[in-house]
Amino acid sequence: MTAYPQLDQVAHAAGIDRIGIAATHPVPDSVTDSYARWLADGNNAGMDYLDRYPDIRRDPDLLLPGARSVVTCAVSYYHTAAQPAGTPLIAMYAHGDDYHDVMRDMMRPVADYIAETYSAETRICVDTAPVHERYWAVASGLGFRGLNGLVIVPQLGSYCFLGEIFTTAVLEPTEPLPQDTCTRCMRCVRACPGHALNGRSTLDARRCISYLTIEHHGDLPDDLHTGGRMYGCDTCQRVCPHNADVPEMGHSRFDLRPEYAALTVESINSMTPETYAATFRRSAIKRARLDGLKRNIRHL
Repeated sequence: MTAYPQLDQVAHAAGIDRIGIAATHPVPDSVTDSYARWLADGNNAGMDYLDRYPDIRRDPDLLLPGARSVVTCAVSYYHTAAQPAGTPLIAMYAHGDDYHDVMRDMMRPVADYIAETYSAETRICVDTAPVHERYWAVASGLGFRGLNGLVIVPQLGSYCFLGEIFTTAVLEPTEPLPQDTCTRCMRCVRACPGHALNGRSTLDARRCISYLTIEHHGDLPDDLHTGGRMYGCDTCQRVCPHNADVPEMGHSRFDLRPEYAALTVESINSMTPETYAATFRRSAIKRARLDGLKRNIRHL
């Protein structure tokens, strides 16, 4: 809970499960230097956009002039509905509507409340702006980093979307959580099918099934075993003890679409651009494009 009960109520009424607040400041050199080394080692693979706008990524004042606070938001997408055996597997985050759209819909009432209550400017960011969002999630007390690199939110686990509302309003920060909460059991590192995790809360995207089946253009590595995964990979989350008993939060827009439960290798291979667009309308899966899905199917 924050020091602002009405803000908490507005957020929860909009569907946001947790919020935290941090005072904005330039991101510490330790974070930006570590990120620069990660990029220099090629760990971002073909995601060149992660190397753009480093000044804005470091300084929120360049993202929103006069920014004084950031309200971080977490929304759980966890649900227990599973795809039938033999179905080309889709990572849980993409079972429903595109989270970019859903998160913006949820965060807009919160941003409007801040703007009206404090006569402030706001900017909503969901995954696409140059923001060190995991840093801000930790700084605001929303969660802590796991060895798989994900932010783990207490009681909700890592099956959460993150978003930020930068604002010129001066808001009282929430306290960060202890950062030694990850058990460091190494289950995620050992279970990673692509051996992409290094045990230091970062990964090599060149070996990550999520990157390779979604973002990567071109052929997949011959030695990559996708284990029936067509889009993304949840292995490091499934084995994490912090996800053992997380609840379903009832966000229906993230539920498994019935048409995904009916997908087969044959139906993917026979898709035309028209049927592809209709099947994955308002879905994050469109990120992979039709030729990418068919490539992934060939590799199964």
